[in-house]
Amino acid sequence: MSTPATPPRSLAEALRTRDDASLAALLRSRPDLITPVPTDLTQLATRAGTRGSVVRALERLDRFALQTAEALAVAGDPASYDELVGLMAGDARDAVVVHALPRALATLREQALVWGADDRLRLVRTARELLAPSPQHPSPTGLGPTVAEATAGMSPGRIQEIVTAAGLPSTHDSVSAVAALTKLFTARRRMKALLGRAPEESLEVLNRLVWGPPYGQVTAEPAARLRWLIDRGLLLPTAPGTVVLPREVALYLRAGRAHRETEPLAPAVEAKATHRPQVVDTTAAGQAYTALATVEELMKDWDEGGPTVMRAGGLSVRDLKRTAVALDVAEPVAAFWVELAYAAGLLASDGDADERYAATPALDEWLELPAAQRWARLAEAWLTATRTSGLVGGRDAKERTLSALGPGLDRSAAPEVRHRVLGLLAGLPEGASPSAESVLARLRWERPVRGAGGAQRSTEGAPAGAQGGAQGDDDLRSRLARWTLSEAEMLGVTGRGALSSQGRALLGPRAAAPVGTDRGRGAEGEDGGVAAGRGGGVAAGRGGRLAAAGSPGASGASNPSDLSAPSDPSGPGDKLPVHHHHHRPPTPPEPLSPAEQAAASAAAARLLAPLLPEPLDHVLLQADLTAVAPGPLERPLADMLDVLADVESKGGATVYRFTPGSVRRALDAGRSASDLHDFLTAHSRTPVPQPLAYLIDDVARRHGHLRIGAASAYVRCDDDAVLSEILADKRSAVLRLRRLAPTVLAAQADPAALLDGLRAMGFAPAAESADGDVVITRAHARRTPPRTAPEPVPDGPPTPDTTLLSAAIRAIRAGDRASTTPLKTTPSPTGDLPRTSSAETLATMQAAVLTGDTLWIGYVNAEGAASQRVIAPIRVEGGFVTAYDHTADEVRTYPLHRVTGVAELAEG
Repeated sequence: MSTPATPPRSLAEALRTRDDASLAALLRSRPDLITPVPTDLTQLATRAGTRGSVVRALERLDRFALQTAEALAVAGDPASYDELVGLMAGDARDAVVVHALPRALATLREQALVWGADDRLRLVRTARELLAPSPQHPSPTGLGPTVAEATAGMSPGRIQEIVTAAGLPSTHDSVSAVAALTKLFTARRRMKALLGRAPEESLEVLNRLVWGPPYGQVTAEPAARLRWLIDRGLLLPTAPGTVVLPREVALYLRAGRAHRETEPLAPAVEAKATHRPQVVDTTAAGQAYTALATVEELMKDWDEGGPTVMRAGGLSVRDLKRTAVALDVAEPVAAFWVELAYAAGLLASDGDADERYAATPALDEWLELPAAQRWARLAEAWLTATRTSGLVGGRDAKERTLSALGPGLDRSAAPEVRHRVLGLLAGLPEGASPSAESVLARLRWERPVRGAGGAQRSTEGAPAGAQGGAQGDDDLRSRLARWTLSEAEMLGVTGRGALSSQGRALLGPRAAAPVGTDRGRGAEGEDGGVAAGRGGGVAAGRGGRLAAAGSPGASGASNPSDLSAPSDPSGPGDKLPVHHHHHRPPTPPEPLSPAEQAAASAAAARLLAPLLPEPLDHVLLQADLTAVAPGPLERPLADMLDVLADVESKGGATVYRFTPGSVRRALDAGRSASDLHDFLTAHSRTPVPQPLAYLIDDVARRHGHLRIGAASAYVRCDDDAVLSEILADKRSAVLRLRRLAPTVLAAQADPAALLDGLRAMGFAPAAESADGDVVITRAHARRTPPRTAPEPVPDGPPTPDTTLLSAAIRAIRAGDRASTTPLKTTPSPTGDLPRTSSAETLATMQAAVLTGDTLWIGYVNAEGAASQRVIAPIRVEGGFVTAYDHTADEVRTYPLHRVTGVAELAEG
């Protein structure tokens, strides 16, 4: 086992030097490492080096930590801390970068991507393979191969020619020649002298290659400016017609920097406007009220059965357009409300043969809740859902159109991005609304986009302010962030772009300041980031004067005189264990548990409730056959008005219009004229206008005068003059009516079509049953069988809780102890488990009870699964051994006949 005096020789040995807190930090940041729990630290180290796990860890690094890993990938293996500082801070030793580097290195160490002491830093082999430069996968740094790598297949004679042309004495072998050439390219003063003799055209060639890609094409007879570089090894051939700029030469031209632009500090989230918190809360409350009204209107529209489900699943484009028209919103907005209702469990497919979307029984429970609690249910469903309505209308990998409520809309990163965006808003002063670009820039710094080869091509070499162009709006996280900002505004989580009080409560009490900054740092952090970011750009922009690029001032690094130096300049980071808080980077708050999220939603509902208008029990009737609802109405009143009148306009006040058709609809539902008069009198603050009373009486007098039944269909009326009027009307020709008796007409249309046709002609017929009674038509609410809300698709294994971490670490350490501790007796070589006779096993157990020794046993359970355990026997009797199991950290009893063998562990 490694000790502080013995440098670790592998990642497994480095992990053995960690304490439990450090291992817990590793497993918490990389939960895939304990799925399932490794048997020992060697298996944990092996799993931490697999390609899938390393890629996942790299994708969760912030930009500066990733740049540090990229710099280690082009450094020596192993590399010293001073070499890493040179690659990150350049020859000018940018103070901001130097101060931030221990934090980035601590992050890489904590996540087991880097191990070793400061003089022997090693990047995990898989990470080096992903980030190191190669012709197929260029490095994110834009650097090429080293001189030794580029000359690996070159003839000894050609290498000696290059050494001689560069002004170096010839050597006896190629190895020493390559070493001499490397030493020349890494010596600043000698390189300055060599490039001082270079033609201006040759320097321009180097300037085009310095920041990558480092490869260029040449002809069989290169031009003079290229020949001068090739003869001296400043360009080395890698394939016929291809040359490369060696890494050592590029680093000299870059003034030692591995990256053109190093970003040690997170971009600040800028506030573009500031509003009074009361204004923000009331605006958000108004949006919350509108959101509730929109969802209720959607469910009312689908109450009798919504659109059919397409064969491939989801809504058709036609049904989405119809829903958008019904809600009076754009189609993308309609898709958002439909998906939100689905995520909240309010609608689902009914599962019938003719499958349609319909409300679930949960809708009726939801409608009975107070308005603030209804909003909290919607907001919580939105915050945790992985379905992403912004993708509707796009195409999947197979070029199939993505439809609302259809498959393919789940994006595992959506909940994390929503929480992070709202967390950034929570870090601003109350009432401050950020600019979208600053939020996107911050998210891109926290999770930079990596290309197929691990390269960040869209940001590498681009100024910080231009990152929102090529890269920013195309990657998924940026689109999710933009959708989050707009959806939060529609839902009432934010108001005027600023986070509301109820939105802040929705995040829970652990909503923290932005990652990587302190709330009080403000402009200092922002200025420092800009200064650091400009360090390499000057050298690139002035590449035509490359002879001076090696001087300390040529890198263009910012003057650090206005920045305070680190209070502890000694610290590369490993002088303290990686779990010490001094070197641990800030991390976002952990996701809320279901119970914590429910408590946060309840708190948000309590804050919202006083801001929502109270439901009213009255309307204002107007003489122009309209009624004005000056606010939200109580549910029975609103339901009755929806039947009796048509909604004419919405807003702060809803205007209802009474028409003959709407009054007839109420009469068809079983209401009488006196019922309607009593209802309006009871719920109007103004007298019932005479035109409205006349309208109700007139429609009621004619309602049911005509009776329609099924013969195929017939019309019956006691007044034969009315039937004669119908037959004389040209519009009745399509109904194909004929008189059977003075008071009866027969039709070849079905009763429903006959009803609609006569109503279109201005009559008020009523449907008649086989017994001659009027059929009362009421809207029948359609409900699906009980359905649960869709489960979010997890983004990898969940973050383990403290209990699971403690148990996993105990098991790993016990297994590691069993596999690494020397044994007093050697087990049989025929298997991994110790093999001893029953008598020897019993004797060893009994002796261990007396001496208190710890034993290593092999055990086979009832299912036949074999395992190894480290136990301290307490009692042996009746064919059982009772012992303290170090693996499970508890006292257990084992049948002796299931123990395959026993071995004593050496002391210490």
